[in-house]
Parts: sequence; C-alpha cells; structure tokens
Amino acid sequence: MSIVATTSSDGPSGSNEFQPGTKFPSTTSSSPLTPHHGAANNEESEPPQTQRADGKVEIKEEDYYEKLGFSFPTWKKWLILCVIFLVQVSMNFNTSIYANGLVGMAEEFDLSLQTARIGQMIFLVAYGFGSELWAPWSEEIGRWPVMQASLFLVNIWQIPCALAPNFATIVIGRFLGGISSAGGSVTLGMIADMWEVDDGQYAVAFIVFSSVGGSVVGPIVGGFAETYLHWRWVFWLSLVFGAAVQAVHFFVPETRATCMLDRIAQKRRKVGIEENVWGPNELKGKRFDMREILRVWARPFVMFVREPIVFCLSLLSGFSDALIFTFFECFGIVWKQWGFSKIAIGLSFIPILISYIISYLSYIPWIRREQRIRRVNSDAPPEIKLTWLLFLAPLEVIGLFGFAWTSLGPSHNIPWIVPMIFSGCIAIANYAIYQGTIDYMVAAYGPYSASATGGNALARDFLAGISAMYAIPLYQNVGGKLSLEWASTLLGFIAMVVISPLYVFYYYGPQIRERSRFAQTLEHERKVRGGHGALAEKDNSPYEAPQHQELA
Repeated sequence: MSIVATTSSDGPSGSNEFQPGTKFPSTTSSSPLTPHHGAANNEESEPPQTQRADGKVEIKEEDYYEKLGFSFPTWKKWLILCVIFLVQVSMNFNTSIYANGLVGMAEEFDLSLQTARIGQMIFLVAYGFGSELWAPWSEEIGRWPVMQASLFLVNIWQIPCALAPNFATIVIGRFLGGISSAGGSVTLGMIADMWEVDDGQYAVAFIVFSSVGGSVVGPIVGGFAETYLHWRWVFWLSLVFGAAVQAVHFFVPETRATCMLDRIAQKRRKVGIEENVWGPNELKGKRFDMREILRVWARPFVMFVREPIVFCLSLLSGFSDALIFTFFECFGIVWKQWGFSKIAIGLSFIPILISYIISYLSYIPWIRREQRIRRVNSDAPPEIKLTWLLFLAPLEVIGLFGFAWTSLGPSHNIPWIVPMIFSGCIAIANYAIYQGTIDYMVAAYGPYSASATGGNALARDFLAGISAMYAIPLYQNVGGKLSLEWASTLLGFIAMVVISPLYVFYYYGPQIRERSRFAQTLEHERKVRGGHGALAEKDNSPYEAPQHQELA
C-alpha cells in the first residue's frame, strides 16, 4: 500500500505512485515478545537461555524485556524526559548566552568584537565534535555515566572562563567545554532506549523543543545580565544552571538496554540464582583496546560521510540552526533602528520562542494522525515522518525574504513587530526541520540513533559556530546601503536550495535507503526480531562485517 494513498489528499504529492521500499513492522501489537516474555518480571524465574559455544549463557533483551526502559511506566519515562529537557536547555543556554559578554570581554582585553566572537565559534564547533565523540560511548558504557561525566566537565570549564586573566584562557576553556558536551545525540539515544521505534515521536518532539528553546533562553536572560551584571557572570550563570541540572540528573536511572542486562546478569550471579549467566557487554571480551576505541569514535563520522540520509538531512538541519545563531549577532543591528535597548534586544527573541512552541504543538495532532495511519498500514515507510515538514519547511524561505525587506526600519514606516513575525516563521521552520529530520533518523537507525544524530549535531553546531564569525560582516558589507536587506535575501536563496532535497527524500527515500548497507542491516534485524525493542549495539557493523554485505 502506498503512503500517499493511505494519507489521502492530505499529502503534498497528490499521487499514489509512491512505492515504499523498506517496511517497518508494527510495534503496537499486544502479543508478547516471546513465549517467555512474562517470566521476565520475576528475577528468580528461569529465563530462556542462549548458550554460547564457550558454555556461557547470554541473556537477551527479549528475556528481560519487562525490566528494560521500554517497559518503564509512562510517568517514569516522562519524568526522565523532563530531566533531560532541563539538561538540553542548560547545554544550549551555555552556547548562546556567551554573545552577551562580548562587549565586556572586548573592552577588558582590548579586543575587537570580531576577535571576541572566537569564543562563541570555538565552543559551538567543539560542541559538534563532542557530540560525535560522546555519542557512541553512551551506547557502549551507558547513558548515565556519559551524561554525568559530560555535565561535570562542562561545569568545571566554566570556572577558568569566569576567572580568566586573558582572552586565551577563555578560548581554551570554551573549547574544552564544547568538546566535553555530550549534546542531544545522547539524550535522543535515550528515547530509543525507552520507546519502540514507532511510539517515541511525542518524546522526540519534546526533546527537540528543549534543544531549540534552550538556545533562545540564553539571549533573553543575557540581555538582563549584560545590562546589570559584569560580563563574567555570563559564565557564572551557566555554571549555576549546569550544576543544578547535574544534581537533578544524578537521580535519573540508566536506560541503555545492554547495560541494564549486564546489571541483571551480575545480580543473578551475586545472589546465586545462576552462576553462568552473562550480559551482552560482559561477553565482548576486550572492549577498550585501541582498535576498539578508534572504531567507536569513528562510527558517527563514518555514518555522517557514508550514509546519505545522515549527510543530507544533517546539512539541512545545520543551515537552519545557523540562521538562529546568525540572529544572535545581527538582531542588535536590526533592532537598534527602532532604538531597542540591550534588554529589549534580548526580549526580541521571545517571538522565536513562541514560534517554537507553536511548531511543537502543531506536531502533536500530526503525530497522532501518523500513528492512526500505522495502525491501518503497519508497513508505512519512514518517509511518512517527513510529511508535515514538507509544509512547514518553506516558512524558512518566506521568513527570510520577509525579514529581509521589513528590516528597512522606521524610516520606511515599518513597525518593529513585522520583522519579528517573519523571524517567527523562520523559527517554526527551524523546529520542524530539526524534529522531522531527527524523527526520520531515529526510525531509520534505532539503537544507533545516538551516532546517527551525532552527525546531525555536528552539522548544526559546526555551521552555527561558523555563523558567529560571518554574521556581522555579512550584514554590514553585502548590498551597500541595503546590507541588512540583501544579507537576509542571500540567506533566503540558500534556504531554497538546501530545503529542496526534502522533497527528493519524500518521494525517493526508499530507493536511497536501498543503497544504505547500515539502514538495511538494521531493518533486517528488526524483521528477525519481530519489530520489538531497540536492538543492542552490534560489534559487527555493516561497515566491518562481511557477513552483512548481502543485506545491502
């Protein structure tokens, strides 16, 4: 059954010629995962046993499914998500509030504002690579220790920045803080730990909102900090926020399935229930030799370069996020035409935050609609997750062109609210692009979503970091007397180009995924396991194991 035929006239294609390639099995069935599924609720009951050639018994996800994150009560899942929401807000607050300390830093260290922006750029670029480096470790050793280590290090590096005797110390501290940030790739991986592939969309939408929303909380608070506090409070505020969030996160349980299975096996051996039962990570042998470390680190980079889904959608998402960070720099120039103070310039980000809320809320009925479609057609392909994005993404182009030519200022009798409305259109599209692309990649890559979305984070943060350096020169030097207008117009034309592949993916996504060894291997394993649960991370990645080549 074609996706367009299923979605009727609500789809943008107006055709029922779309033929899905990869089919996801339904996860809404109430049937047990295995004949022994109910036994997993009692640790002292004898689980199904999978004995290896060396005589050791390995426990599997299906043996203890009801003790894993998938079976947490709904209230517990959402309580964990609320904590992760705060983690994401604090991380993105840290990236954006720095801009409010630029003037003070430049004056104290005798720098140009452009030089002072290096601290903004270096943090964001390092943040992107930090997400890549931390993400696979969260899949190997667990989400909790990785996130705690990340939060601790990020908080520690705030201190030398706040006490910096020179600008070089700030640059080094910002780099170390960025590379220490685990980012959204780990938090999104936790969703794959607790929800089936077709059931986690509400959670993905919630966490994506925390990520984009946290970025604009920074300048809103920063406007007041810049007006009433010393510039060093930019770092102290980030430290206070980060330390509070880390304290709350300390009580979040582990969600990574393989790590939870290791603990179950260890407990069974300790209490003497079964001496020969082992978790999946315990049977990996030498896990952290140099070759293994390099393989783990390389995984997200390999996915970014070799997976067309990850590469193309990450570039689109990165460009969209860079627009918001461009606003951090250019809003001051635009709003000063209306005589805005520093506090008012910070408050000008409230329409962006409101637009993020609108975009987030618009996804809730769409997610419900998609789930109804999947109940009727469980074979609906992942491309269905892009449908609502096809309608919202053009708002980015509309918003840029509208913002450009309403930035002429009060001399042309244009009220300040008009460009704010168009900036809100860009924000609606930015949220939708992040939500749509992340949701699509989580569906396509399941338990590898932390590494896959690490590529998305790399593009978003790298391009956002670069924007900190080109934003002011762009808005001051392009187009002569109409530099504000032509700079945004140029970005609007670029947006038209980067948004176009979305429609290619919607109609030809199955054919593209057929060329992906990685996605096809995961799809094969999902079918083998009946679509239940996130698969445990495998050592035999399709990039390394010849036995999976036939699945490409």
